[in-house]
Amino acid sequence: QVQLVESGGGLVQAGGSLRLSCAASGRAFGTYGMGWFRQVPGKDRDIVATISWNSAGTTYNDSVKGRFTISRDNTKNTVYLQMNSLKPEDTAVYYCAAASTTGWAIDPRDFNYWGQGTQVTVSS
Repeated sequence: QVQLVESGGGLVQAGGSLRLSCAASGRAFGTYGMGWFRQVPGKDRDIVATISWNSAGTTYNDSVKGRFTISRDNTKNTVYLQMNSLKPEDTAVYYCAAASTTGWAIDPRDFNYWGQGTQVTVSS
């Protein structure tokens, strides 16, 4: 069982920055593919970014490319999402997810553990 706890969400003005963190339990974190997703009420959960077990591979949703950066520290069992140049349309609940069966997942169906989510609100 893997537990994921997100932190770092909040209210920020457009153009500002936030860094989300996701702390994971367990000794096998360094073998998991990790990802960040976001969801707004009434819409499907969208993938934001993914990162491979060794940080060699990353993917980004086109809407966040050049503004968001995913990273991880396997010594701390933590994955991060640095969000810069935030826009009101980035407002959502952000979820951290782990794919325990693969070292890098880009298909949302491969993620089998989820955090509880953290709210990010960007005001105009």
